[in-house]
Amino acid sequence: MQGAREESRHVFINNGLRFFLDQYPKKEVRILEIGLGTGLNAFLTFLESQHSGLGVDYHAVERYPVPPEIARQLNVAKGYSVEEAAVFSRMHEQAWNEKRRLSARFQFTKHLTKAETFRPEQSFDLIYYDAFSPGEQPELWTEEVFGNMYALLNENGMLVTYCAQGQMKRNMKAAGFRVKALKGFAAKREMTVAYRLSA
Repeated sequence: MQGAREESRHVFINNGLRFFLDQYPKKEVRILEIGLGTGLNAFLTFLESQHSGLGVDYHAVERYPVPPEIARQLNVAKGYSVEEAAVFSRMHEQAWNEKRRLSARFQFTKHLTKAETFRPEQSFDLIYYDAFSPGEQPELWTEEVFGNMYALLNENGMLVTYCAQGQMKRNMKAAGFRVKALKGFAAKREMTVAYRLSA
């Protein structure tokens, strides 16, 4: 789990949230995660909001939820305070499709639905794209899906993913994104950020 934690921090916190805020400083952000999984990215973002004072409205889409008892066994919150670990448990125990305030700075909503058909009322500043790889879930890496992601972003919004596949980048560009490569985690040479730039 330590390796997964470090990769998540590298991709989604350091080169996602912090990288975005360095370019477009804000006191509050709305984040969408595609692929809640174990809840690691959401939990690390919660911790970042507590330490930095950033207000976060966090939404996560998941089609195949990890059961809370399995999530607890993975020790995602190991090494954190009792209070912080309790927040991680609350994320998994929270009802689907209902917004909850987990702290003064952090609101959390998880959506039990497909990313391909997700059509929320709100738009987002940042998308964490953490779906399984194109080889495992090719339907989530198409031009059509990235067109939906593009439409969900605010102007100057950003999508960040661990993936650096060439076809994925072409699909992003075809959907309207401006694509940039950043250094990947550990042995992975690259990761990707994609922008919806203002005209």
